[in-house]
Amino acid sequence: MLKLFARAPLTIVALSLAACSGGGGGNGGGLGQPGGGSNSDWQEGVFLDFNTFFARCAAPRNGTNPNGQPYPDVRGSIVDENNFLRSYTNDTYLWYDEVVDRDPSLYNDPITYFDLLRTTALTTSGTPKDQFHFTYDSEEWFQLSQSGTSFGYGITWAFLANTPPRDLRIAYTEPNSPATNLPVPLQRGAQIIAIDGVDVAFGNDVDTLNAGLAPSTVGEQHTFTVRDIGSATTRDVILTSASVTASTVQNTNVISTPTGEVGYLTFNDHRATSEQELIDAVNQLNAHDSGAGIDDLVLDLRYNGGGFLDIASELAFMIAGPGSTAGRIFEEIQFNDKHPATDPVTGQPLTPVPFHSTTQGPPFNATPGQALPTLDLQRVYVLTGGGTCSASESIINSLRGVGVEVVQIGSRTCGKPYGFYPTDNCGTTYFTIQFRGANDAGFGDYADGFQPANAGGPGEDVPGCSVADDFSKQLGDPTEGRLAAALNYRDTGSCPTATGVAPGSLGKISLPVEAAEPVLLKSPWQTNRILVPR
Repeated sequence: MLKLFARAPLTIVALSLAACSGGGGGNGGGLGQPGGGSNSDWQEGVFLDFNTFFARCAAPRNGTNPNGQPYPDVRGSIVDENNFLRSYTNDTYLWYDEVVDRDPSLYNDPITYFDLLRTTALTTSGTPKDQFHFTYDSEEWFQLSQSGTSFGYGITWAFLANTPPRDLRIAYTEPNSPATNLPVPLQRGAQIIAIDGVDVAFGNDVDTLNAGLAPSTVGEQHTFTVRDIGSATTRDVILTSASVTASTVQNTNVISTPTGEVGYLTFNDHRATSEQELIDAVNQLNAHDSGAGIDDLVLDLRYNGGGFLDIASELAFMIAGPGSTAGRIFEEIQFNDKHPATDPVTGQPLTPVPFHSTTQGPPFNATPGQALPTLDLQRVYVLTGGGTCSASESIINSLRGVGVEVVQIGSRTCGKPYGFYPTDNCGTTYFTIQFRGANDAGFGDYADGFQPANAGGPGEDVPGCSVADDFSKQLGDPTEGRLAAALNYRDTGSCPTATGVAPGSLGKISLPVEAAEPVLLKSPWQTNRILVPR
C-alpha cells in the first residue's frame, strides 16, 4: 500500500508505530497540544507553526481513538483546519517550495484545500511528480492498515479499460470472503458483465456501477453478472459486503524444475499483519525437500502497492540473508532541506533504515525480537505491474543496492521512491510526500519506475522481460504468463516478445483493452472512491 509508512511515536489517532500522525514543525518531537486560536489573517509566505492549528476542528470528535486515547480535538473552524494543512505542508512536504500559497479562508472544505497543496511538476516521462497525495477517513484507515480489515467482498478489481467499452476483471480474491464463500467461488480472471442490472461495458449509470464495486457499509447486497474463465455463458452472483481480513501472502509453493526447486509466493500488501505471514511463508519454503529449501525465488509483487517500510526491510533480509546485508543500509531517508539531520515528525536524528534481522514488535503481529528466517539467495525474480509501488519498489532497490541480482518480469512499476507519515487531524488522515529514499549504493532516482530491460521507455532498466498480465490463469500457476516467463528466463536467459506496457495514470485513465495494464481498484490514492469515471 503505500510507500512508505515510516515508524513514529504515538501521537494523535492511534495509528501506532508506523501509520501515525505527523510532526513537530520547527520544534520537532511530534504534534503537541491543540493550538491557541483561529487565524484567518493570511499573509502570503508567512507561516505559523502548525501546532497552532492542530486539532482545532469544525466538528470535534468525542470519546477515544482506536487505541483508547482521548481525542485531542477542540472547537475550531474550517479555516483552522486549512491553516494546519498549509503550515504542515510548508514545514514537512518534500517539495514545499513548489506549492502555490493560497489563502486558506477561501476554501470551505479541508480536503479540497489539501488537494491543492502539492507540486504540479512532471517527471521525465511527463507523469506528475506527485501522484500520491490523498486522504482517508481516520478510523477506516486505522482498521485497514493495522488489522488488515476492510469491508467489501474480498475482491481486488482490475479494469483493463475503464471507459467504454469497459473491461472489468477480478485480479484476485481473499480466502474466507464473500467472493470465495459461494457454492461456485469467484476466481481471478472472471469478467464482470453487469452490476445490479447496469451493463459494465457501456452503461451510463455510473453511480450504480460504483456503488456495487465499492460498498459503503457492511451488509450491502449487489448482484453481479459474471463470465468465468473459459465459460461461454454468464451467471448471476449476489454478493453481500462484509468485514474482510486480507491474507497478504498467498499461493506459497515450490515448483520443481529440471534445474532446481523454485519457490513462489504472492505478496499483495505490506500491512502490519504481513509480518507473521511472511515468516510462515519463508519457513515453508525452507522446509521443502526435507529441509533442503529452494534454489531460487519468484516474488510476485504485481498487485502490491506498498505499505510499511519495516515490513519491506524484513522481507528483503529474509530473501538475502545476513551475508549480503550485515551492516548495510536498506534505505536512507531524506527530508526536505529544512530538515537535513532530524526527522521533523519524530524529532529524532536521521539514521538509515537497516535490513531488519529480527521482528520489530507492535504494530506488527509476530512476537518481538525473534530472529527472522532467511533464504540466503543471491538472486530473486520479481513479478511486477503498474500496481507495484512504494515499499515494493524499495525491496527491488535495496536488494540491488547490496549486490543481489534482481530479475524483473512484467511491466514498469509505479515509480514512488517517496514516503510519508499518515497524519490525522480532525478525523481525516492526510498523506503528503515528506521524504525520499535511497539504497546502500545511494540510488533512489526511479520516479518513472523500474522496468524490464527490453520494455523501452523512461523507467530504470532492470534485467528481465516485459510481459503482459495474464488473466487466463490463476496466480501461482506455472503456466501463467509472467510466472512462465520467469521460469523460462531462469533456464535460458531469454524473453518472449515484449508485451508488458508502462503503467497509466494511477487514477482515471482510458486505455485500449488489448494494450492496457490493469488499473487496480485497491489503493486509496488510485480511486478515492471514484471507480468508474464519469
